[in-house]
Amino acid sequence: MSKDKPRDIGIDVDAPANPWDGDPNDPFYGTLPVRGQVLRGTVLKAKAQKTVVVQVNKMKYDTKYERYSRSSSKINAHNPTSVGANEGDSVTMMECRPLSKTKSFVVIERREA
Repeated sequence: MSKDKPRDIGIDVDAPANPWDGDPNDPFYGTLPVRGQVLRGTVLKAKAQKTVVVQVNKMKYDTKYERYSRSSSKINAHNPTSVGANEGDSVTMMECRPLSKTKSFVVIERREA
């Protein structure tokens, strides 16, 4: 892929401003296709190489008790250097093919908190 111009990944997000380091698992500059779920959450840990742990909070309405129940889950996601998410950032991540035993999501947008 071209280093100069990011490719369109099919979702309306801004392209990352950081330079590309040659990572093939970058959805904007590499060859990683994204599909499926789009989740938003907060980065809890960013200590592993190119991996972040994101907490996703969910609200589900229970019709029997007529109230909402809260739940959350932690998801491992690939963090390309072009996006560069850090701890405490709000991120948008999208589903992709399995990159490792636990990673099936990639961070596509970072919003500093």
